[in-house]
Amino acid sequence: MLTCFIRYEIDPFQRELFAEYARHWGEIIPRCGGHLLGYFLPHEGTNYEAWGLIGFESLAAYEAYRARLRLDPQGRANFAFAQEKRFILREERSFVQGVPGTWCVPPQPQPATADGEVTRGAA
Repeated sequence: MLTCFIRYEIDPFQRELFAEYARHWGEIIPRCGGHLLGYFLPHEGTNYEAWGLIGFESLAAYEAYRARLRLDPQGRANFAFAQEKRFILREERSFVQGVPGTWCVPPQPQPATADGEVTRGAA
């Protein structure tokens, strides 16, 4: 799977409008053929970067998705909402491939030593 990694520069004073925009994509993207991996808002640190991740089988699948998205009334309305409210200042797209064995790997329990300390492995 290819992942379309979208980096947004947002107006930090309109964070909730971006959250609303992202929630709308939660319905629209899957209906148009994208595998929505998630939208992410800044929490701590930089307050103006947000991300969206959408998976596709191939670049051809992405192009077909984009064509369906342009015809989707809710998709067009969501784009218009963002343009009208101007909470997105900049948007960049990159296409990346996940490295097998590295996506959503849960933490492993760490064994305790004799004195009760938890041992840590090196990364």
